[in-house]
Amino acid sequence: MAEEYMQLDVVTPEKAVLSRKATEVVAPGSQGEFGVLIGHTPFLTTLKPGQIIVKTEDRDIYLAVGGGFAEVIANRVIILAETADMAEDIDASEAKAEIDQAHEKLREFSKDDPEYTRWESRLIRAEVKLRVLENWEKSK
Repeated sequence: MAEEYMQLDVVTPEKAVLSRKATEVVAPGSQGEFGVLIGHTPFLTTLKPGQIIVKTEDRDIYLAVGGGFAEVIANRVIILAETADMAEDIDASEAKAEIDQAHEKLREFSKDDPEYTRWESRLIRAEVKLRVLENWEKSK
């Protein structure tokens, strides 16, 4: 009998964020969004900052990731993310404050300054968090 679920594990350098049985995983690959269903061909890819949607038997789970790697092997998806936040853990006012702070800092540095790149990354991650929170709230 065919498997009904695949195992998904999302981890960051700090912690295990999610370990769950899933029927489908949609993630932001650096070459474009991709979906994984049970029995998918094994592969390894890099992730860009974006939204992960995990479809489970009873609900959809939304996460914001700040880039990383995804590996698909034998009905298992492993995501090693730089940062990962469950939608329900994202604070909208905190994300908006991060966006405002990043915009302010970006005005202070020239584009060739390493600090500019650091703040630009923080801005993108904060924008992703806000978008994921909004999408999760719409899905309820």
